[in-house]
Amino acid sequence: MNITIERAALLRSLSHVQSVVEKRTTMPILANVLLRAEGDELRLTATDMDLEIVDSVPATVAGAGAVTAPAHTPYDIVRKLADGAQIEITVSGDLGSLSLRAGRSHFRLGCLPVEDFPQLSSGELRHHFELSANDLRMLIDRTRFAISTEETRYYLNGIYLHTTEAMVDGTTWPVLRAVATDGHRLARVEMPRPDGAAQIPGIILPRKTVGEVRKLIDEGAERIEVSLSENKVRFTIGDIVITSKLIDGSFPDYERVIPAGNDKVLEVDTRLFAGAVDRVATISTEKSRAVKLALGDGTLTLSATSPEAGSATEELEVAYADQPLEIGFNSRYLLDITAQIEGDGARFAMADAAAPTIIRDTADASALYVLMPMRV
Repeated sequence: MNITIERAALLRSLSHVQSVVEKRTTMPILANVLLRAEGDELRLTATDMDLEIVDSVPATVAGAGAVTAPAHTPYDIVRKLADGAQIEITVSGDLGSLSLRAGRSHFRLGCLPVEDFPQLSSGELRHHFELSANDLRMLIDRTRFAISTEETRYYLNGIYLHTTEAMVDGTTWPVLRAVATDGHRLARVEMPRPDGAAQIPGIILPRKTVGEVRKLIDEGAERIEVSLSENKVRFTIGDIVITSKLIDGSFPDYERVIPAGNDKVLEVDTRLFAGAVDRVATISTEKSRAVKLALGDGTLTLSATSPEAGSATEELEVAYADQPLEIGFNSRYLLDITAQIEGDGARFAMADAAAPTIIRDTADASALYVLMPMRV
């Protein structure tokens, strides 16, 4: 194997694949990246056995071949080389070591057998559809903050993606819906169902996969191909292919926790409200982060108290014309949700101080959030 490649191109590809590789692993081969040179490109592959990323980059290939090398070390080396450097990568006949040269710099890295490198991307994925980068970005950004981090509830450790019917302005439409919940808050976002997605099974995308896909969406591809089966999903983003196992579990019936009878409606300016919550929460204790909302006719008073820091209050003019109500929330959860509301107004639909609250963007019906209150 003998190739020459431009530093920026190699650095970009190494940054894509090396982030999948765990710093510590019980299998030495999983600490390596597979480099395969053929035609006029170098293909880099990294995996942790649950997630695989393959990235292809143009290269001058004088000798085709494949080798595995440590994933993080080449990234650190290439990152420190001068801009515009031409990098020559060669592998000796016994594949025992890889030589990397750039100008007067020379590095030699140990290799492991190519045949030991696991292949995750094999197998048929029967369902295929496309969606725009903006749509996938929206589905991820507006839901992933609610993914659970409790490993015991592994079926909540991802985003549930499925198709269903939704009522919009009195008409039923087919939609692709993303849902995430940690038991304290729930995020549900939908978009018109893409062509080809009608028969897809409901799948749970793991948290790590969601994070890697989200990083790569901004690389520039306008359309993203999605292929999936009951236990595996593949995203093709330009020259990058991400294949991932799915969470093997049943996502709970989330519709049951979305209340239907919340009749006390509060409308607030999203930015003013978020700013007030953030300021008042400065006083709340680190453990509870509790903020109380006291609602009256046309006014909202936010307050927080703690034995150590004292107390804080702030009053806002709001649209509220129902019975007085006091309700408490975790301030961080409130800020997470308001950060997803792009419009100027947020609508809170409440029943009482103990029932779940529905939060929506007044200008966008595609997203719905549910937040459990807390005692304050």
